[in-house]
Formats: sequence, C-alpha cells, structure tokens
Amino acid sequence: MIIFVSYYTLLYKGGGNVRMLAMLTGVCLFFSLVVDLSRTIQALRIALRRFTKLLGEFALLLVLVSLALTFVSPQRITEYMQGPGKLIGALIAAVVGSLTYVPGFIAYPLAGVLHQQGVPYFVLAAFVTTLMMVGVVTFPIEQRVLGAKVALVRNLLYFFLALLTSLAIGIIFKEIP
Repeated sequence: MIIFVSYYTLLYKGGGNVRMLAMLTGVCLFFSLVVDLSRTIQALRIALRRFTKLLGEFALLLVLVSLALTFVSPQRITEYMQGPGKLIGALIAAVVGSLTYVPGFIAYPLAGVLHQQGVPYFVLAAFVTTLMMVGVVTFPIEQRVLGAKVALVRNLLYFFLALLTSLAIGIIFKEIP
C-alpha cells in the first residue's frame, strides 16, 4: 500500500522529470509482473527488506546533520570556505562537503546564502559537488551495499572529479587566473 501511495504522490505531485521517472518505473514494474509474477514479488520483498534496514541509519543521519546545521552559522561556514586563499578555500570546501551529508533542498539555498556573502562560484562548486557526490558520512552504508573497495574507489573518484569541476568553473567565471 505504501508503495502505491508513494507512486501516486510522485506521479501527480512531483515535477516533470519525477513524473516521467515514476511512469517509467510503473511501466517496468507492470511488465515485470506480467513476465514473472513470483520473481517480481520476491524482488519487491527483498527490496523492501533492504530499504527498511537502511531507513533507521538514514533517519539518524538526517537528524544529526540537521542538529549540526542548527549550531553552525552560515557566517562560520563562509569564513572557512574563503580560507587563506581561493584555492585553499576550494579545497577546504571540498573536504567539508565530503565530510558532511546535506540534502539538496538544504544545500542549494545554503550555497545561495554563501554566494551572497562573497564566496566565489568555484568554491561553492567544490562544496556542493562533494556534498552531492562524495559520502564519508554515508560510507558505512555504501560499504555494506556496494562493498568496501567499490565504495572507496567511487568516493575518491568523485572527489577528484568534483575538484576538476570546481577548477573548470573557476576558469569559466574568471575567478582563477
């Protein structure tokens, strides 16, 4: 029942891309049910079991991050991100972004506030990109799902890609000479 309520919410209340993804998922699920009902039901049970195992850790993580953001002001974050120099500030921003977990609906407005306080675009790019792609805090969950080696390689690769993206944005916006 919960799956169908969530599907309804995504389909009728979500944005265009979310709606398309939900419709595609529904079509694929229907096709799978038609092809092999028992295997599809078995797969849904496994997925639900795995989801419920991760839900507790994920909820705890969100609570801890929310509390941390309550006690750390945007001014303090700005001080650290501007650092002793622009490139050092971008590196600090990338490390802070890697060490924290902030959902997108908080990260993007936070980036807007930080930009209004003078943080350059390429520093914000390092921060937001690592926030979204690198997960030191979520590493134990990733390790259990993906395996330790894959989780480590994925996080390191995305960290370096985030730094390259940040440098490219700095060059494009002429914030890095």
